Amino acid sequence: MANQREMGDSPLHVLGNVRPLDEPAFIFNAMLQGWDDQQQSRGLSRQTIDVRTSFIRRFSAYCEKLPWEWAPVDLEDFSIHALSRARPLAKSTTRGYQVMVRAFCDFMMDPRYGWAGECEKRFGSAPQQICHDWNTVRHLAEYEGRPERRALTYDELERFFTYADGRVETIIQAGRKGALTALRDSQIFKTTYAYGLRRAEVVGLDVADLRPNPAAPGYGTYGCVEVRWGKASRGSGPRRRTVLTVPELDWVIEGLEQWVHEGRDRVATDAGDALWTTERATRVSLRYLDDRFAEIRDGAGLPRELSLHCLRHTYVTNLIEWGYSERFVQDQVGHLYASTTAIYTSVGNDYKNRVIARALSRIYGATDAHT
Repeated sequence: MANQREMGDSPLHVLGNVRPLDEPAFIFNAMLQGWDDQQQSRGLSRQTIDVRTSFIRRFSAYCEKLPWEWAPVDLEDFSIHALSRARPLAKSTTRGYQVMVRAFCDFMMDPRYGWAGECEKRFGSAPQQICHDWNTVRHLAEYEGRPERRALTYDELERFFTYADGRVETIIQAGRKGALTALRDSQIFKTTYAYGLRRAEVVGLDVADLRPNPAAPGYGTYGCVEVRWGKASRGSGPRRRTVLTVPELDWVIEGLEQWVHEGRDRVATDAGDALWTTERATRVSLRYLDDRFAEIRDGAGLPRELSLHCLRHTYVTNLIEWGYSERFVQDQVGHLYASTTAIYTSVGNDYKNRVIARALSRIYGATDAHT
């Protein structure tokens, strides 16, 4: 019956004389299903589609109206509430919600799907675009994250990893279980930093993703990491990239070798392909990494605004400080644009002083020529 539908027909014409008991709810559900199909056809992930659909339901419930009854004032009321509540949403989050509403309104109004005419015929009102330039949050800055988030200093990085390693020894001395998982956690965070990985990227690593680099044969099978679960964008699949082991961070190899050859199979005998496995032979979860990072951070006495993602910021910052080119750093971390890499960089005073010293030497011929 569905294949008899003609272009331009209402998506409900194929139902003939069927009359639902709750017509408004039926139409709303049909709209959402049509939007779901459209997004699947675009190649968006199931998770993204479910998040969007769930939010549209919540937005409609907040407005206490159905989509063909929405007006710009409904979006404005929702946005003001989100930005002014006890724990206000970040502007970037609020804008993300507004983008979802805009996309759904565009879908309802698209004449190719016939929803505007269907709603006008059934309910006497048609959906409209309730988002416009004067009632939505504009994207003006490249970076809109929390200003407290930053790269760790060298001292903070040392304190973090010292505390993470110390947990292993503390558990062993206390005669308790958990030393292997503590060793695993420490190595996960070292790997995250040493290769500048995102959470999902480090969780998705398999043993086979640890690869040799012909340019650095001394590193054996740990010359690079194949990242297969890089961040997707605009409906594309995960972006792959190869992250090379840099000499300044080659200390990570010893820990990886120890985990792969001694620790991993002892945590779970049937570990499969996953590099970071739990006692149940499953991969560690993103939530687990967040919780464990926070535990180690707090135990090391570091600021609470530091998150796991800050290790990635630290990696980018350190590579720049060590003199790696911006393009190399961009390729290592998988950024499409150099401007994104620049946002992640917060070089320290020592680095900036060295840059100034080189500039003075280049211009005046000697570092003390300006005195």
